Amino acid sequence: MNVWWRTLLTVGRAKVLLRRRGPVVPTSIGRLRLRTMPTDIDLLGHMNNGRYGSLFDLGRFDLLVRTGMWDVIADHGWYAVVASETITFRKSLQLWQRFTVETRLSGHDDKSVYMTHRAVVKGEVYAEMIVRARFLRRTGGLVPMDELFDALHRPDDLPPLASWVAQWAEASALPSTKKSAPSRWD
Repeated sequence: MNVWWRTLLTVGRAKVLLRRRGPVVPTSIGRLRLRTMPTDIDLLGHMNNGRYGSLFDLGRFDLLVRTGMWDVIADHGWYAVVASETITFRKSLQLWQRFTVETRLSGHDDKSVYMTHRAVVKGEVYAEMIVRARFLRRTGGLVPMDELFDALHRPDDLPPLASWVAQWAEASALPSTKKSAPSRWD
């Protein structure tokens, strides 16, 4: 339940910053200070591996709101879904430890936008997650990237997608929802 409260606080704070300071450029690195709470801890006494994704969502929400993208996407009846993600852990976050979630738009391909999230303590990366997200219409269907950039009144100035990220996305993709995907273990 604490992630709901953290989400409401994060979105509210980001909206205040957007009103007071204006939008940040989409290529900015968003930074959100957090602390490891008792509800984030697993039986081994460090942050549960499943909690990182939920806390990285906060970084994504913060950056989308502060760039102004959140409102444009909502006004068009679009929403983002995570299509795939991968995370690598380096060090454990301990109870009550302060850390920063750093979030950056990393690029895009013809269907998805990619973001990188990091858990950082005193400038040192503890964990990093790559997220591939797609924008969908509430009425159904995928939002093409050129339509997304047009709606945002922004040029496509995201950095080129790293080749290993494109290879990862291709290698980890499941069949389209319009195709069969039976569960078979070979």
